[in-house]
Amino acid sequence: MEWITPELMALLFAAGLAAGWIDAIAGGGGLIGLPVLLAAGLPPLPALATNKLQGSFGAFAATLHYARAGEIELRRAWPEALAALSGSLLGAWLVQGLDTAWLQRLIPLLLAAFALYFLLSPRVGDLDSQRRLGHVPFALLVGGGVGFYDGFFGPGTGSLFAAAYVALAGYNLRRATAHTKLLNLASNLAALGMFTAAGLVVWPAGLAMAAGQLIGARLGAGTALKHGAAVIRPLLVIVSLAICVKLLLG
Repeated sequence: MEWITPELMALLFAAGLAAGWIDAIAGGGGLIGLPVLLAAGLPPLPALATNKLQGSFGAFAATLHYARAGEIELRRAWPEALAALSGSLLGAWLVQGLDTAWLQRLIPLLLAAFALYFLLSPRVGDLDSQRRLGHVPFALLVGGGVGFYDGFFGPGTGSLFAAAYVALAGYNLRRATAHTKLLNLASNLAALGMFTAAGLVVWPAGLAMAAGQLIGARLGAGTALKHGAAVIRPLLVIVSLAICVKLLLG
């Protein structure tokens, strides 16, 4: 592709690096990745598809680092990841024939509420609290439900997962962030599979960003593990509000 110059590849790599760092800590990497892809000249659907490609690499790198640090309970979390993957597949299939305008009106309100929750709730910190929902209902409701939303629409998925892990599973913010990346990886891969089958992924652009994502996500996960809620909490508030504003302004 002649329009993909070395300069553009360098820009995409840098964007992937920044998106990976932010996404590994608080989600919202798409706030960087998607606008950059659109500015590079990709039409909306290929941009969304390519963004899923680069985001999958970042989610994988962050998930691997969190798992190696012992922050992810894989034996308990795999049903949640499977539910997220299944829900995302269903959402990505349904979105091809349904209108998402109502979600664009509803989600900003939810994100604003989550921002206030992360900011004010005493449950959001470095200590676990009491679990409020069993593992199977949590997998179906949160894994399947938010995974469906990610495949169907997407913005704010990380904030939705993180809030659910803190409020319903009783996880501290660092563990919630770690498990969020695992579920993000599952839902991203499901949507990426749908987009790849449709031939929408622009591979050179996506792989340039993916290289940056691998580094940025590793650094971001390290930052979150080192500083915990002190860095995760304010970034979650900022990212939630940023996505809220972006959706409201179109």
